[in-house]
Amino acid sequence: MSRIVVKIGSNILTDASGMLNHKRIYSIARDVSEVCSAGHEVVIVSSGAVAAGMKKLGLKEKPRDIRLKQAAAAVGQSSLMWAYEKSFEDFQKKVAQVLLTREDFSGRVRYLNSKNTLITLLSYGIIPVINENDTVATDEIKFGDNDQLAALVSGAIDAERLIILSDVEGFYPCDPKENPGAIKIPYVDEITPALEAMAGGAGSKVSTGGMYSKILAAKKALSYGIKVNIVSGRKKGLIVALLNGSHHGTEFRPKEKRISSRKGWIAYAIKPKGSLVMDDGAAGAIMKSGKSLLPSGIVRVEGSFDTGDAVYCVDSRGTRIAKGIVNYSSQDTDRIKGKRTAEIEKVLGYKYSDEVIHRDNLVLLV
Repeated sequence: MSRIVVKIGSNILTDASGMLNHKRIYSIARDVSEVCSAGHEVVIVSSGAVAAGMKKLGLKEKPRDIRLKQAAAAVGQSSLMWAYEKSFEDFQKKVAQVLLTREDFSGRVRYLNSKNTLITLLSYGIIPVINENDTVATDEIKFGDNDQLAALVSGAIDAERLIILSDVEGFYPCDPKENPGAIKIPYVDEITPALEAMAGGAGSKVSTGGMYSKILAAKKALSYGIKVNIVSGRKKGLIVALLNGSHHGTEFRPKEKRISSRKGWIAYAIKPKGSLVMDDGAAGAIMKSGKSLLPSGIVRVEGSFDTGDAVYCVDSRGTRIAKGIVNYSSQDTDRIKGKRTAEIEKVLGYKYSDEVIHRDNLVLLV
């Protein structure tokens, strides 16, 4: 048995007029139900609420105004869940609506609560249908997308595979809609800057993210050791076929080395509150020797943060080489920067830890 996350974009769930495509939702429900009946656990990360709400509000294109987007999401979410519930009902499967925001991943307690809820639902044979809570999460509407949410969910629940249903059949070196002769890349073993550049940028007027967003999501998932498939969401049976060993679309293959769920949470879920600029010795010790960050290696403190917040660790050239959770506030870190550990208590009047960031709370970004 494996645990799978299936991400479905707005373009897959809506027709040309912007209405929910109930036939496609039914087709996806049939495929997911077959996979579940074979013993797999499936979590769905679904877009479509804003698109569904657009029709109800009489909007012809995706609104730019944040409040109007929130209203569209509120109106459309019920329609989206009703469509899933009715479709899965025919296959004797139950679904549960789960609305999340980035805040649910930023705090460790809320992150673990969300993770435990999802795993409990799966243990009861229920299929969670997750969406960003666009009705209240203005930050998510402005810059977030469900590709990134799917990657975070995949890491949180220790999924084996992330399947992204797209409006194209995989990853191409250029846009196949503009270049019909483009040849799909079947396998990717490493996501390089050159490959990211191939992915381009913006998405459609309905969805938030394009292929570049999917590549960034795949990069996150791969670091957890999760296999990622980008396939057409308009063809029936591909989810079942993938799990039966067939190849379709583009497969991103993870390396054997993987980060833990906790370190993935540090790397991708927590918003950094500042940066610590290090000297070359500290940067080398972190990158090459897996050492903690001591106050002696810090040359400058940027931003305002408290104990337990996340910050970037930046080298002398301005490159963000790591991210970690600090043991001291920005004010106290500024006072002890450049000092030996033996001097911390003398300067601050207390010493919580020898390290500003312990290596267990530090994740390399390069």
